Amino acid sequence: MCLITGASAGIGKALARVFAQHGHTLALAARRETELQALADEIAAAGHPRPHVFPVDLGATDGAAHLADALQAAHLEPSIVVNNAGFGLLGDAADLDHAQELAMIDLNVRVLTDLSLRWLEQVTRHRGGILNVASVASFMPGPGMAVYHATKAYVLSFTESLHEELKAAGVRACALCPGPVETEFFARAGMPEDYAPALFRRSAERVARDGYEGFMGGHRVVVPGTPNRILTLVPRLLPRGLMLKLFEIVQSRQHRRG
Repeated sequence: MCLITGASAGIGKALARVFAQHGHTLALAARRETELQALADEIAAAGHPRPHVFPVDLGATDGAAHLADALQAAHLEPSIVVNNAGFGLLGDAADLDHAQELAMIDLNVRVLTDLSLRWLEQVTRHRGGILNVASVASFMPGPGMAVYHATKAYVLSFTESLHEELKAAGVRACALCPGPVETEFFARAGMPEDYAPALFRRSAERVARDGYEGFMGGHRVVVPGTPNRILTLVPRLLPRGLMLKLFEIVQSRQHRRG
């Protein structure tokens, strides 16, 4: 069984469709039950097993434990865990709401780590895997989105390390690092719709397909789109100070527009 968090919209929703198309039984988790039920109905109508639905707020203190209890009560055991739930905020760290920044760290880092490790015994037994949704932001500092970039840097580092630690046991660990994707993420983060150049944008469906193929192929990191892959190389070529200044200029301009 494949557990997907943040499955009610965007990349999570697209990943659910892709995994279902490839014959995986699904458990979908997100806050919005109506959207989850609609997605489950859609997948069932397409001739696939109807996903199990678990409305849960993973950002709550006991969210991950609540989800684990619900899965156990339903006699479900994950063999694949897809950690997609997360959010970002545009703006200088000193100016953003402090509680929201801590909530971002909690969801993007603590919950992801919890769910990556919570069922590791079962994942190993089934020779399954862990797919963590990171970002191209994982590869570079981000003045103007400092906390978000830092959380995604953690996701990339953590997942790459898991890849090495678990591969001998036949367990996949993969970090999916998309660039800009036209989802609810932009509105939640306070970004204008044209925040990123079209060159770097990819649809949620394309990102999900690339992520699934890379994950099943045993890749450590998947960056959808050649322009985005090139972008991840830039921090290796430019001095760190110059990278900081460039991103500060870009983020500051976009923040003023947003």
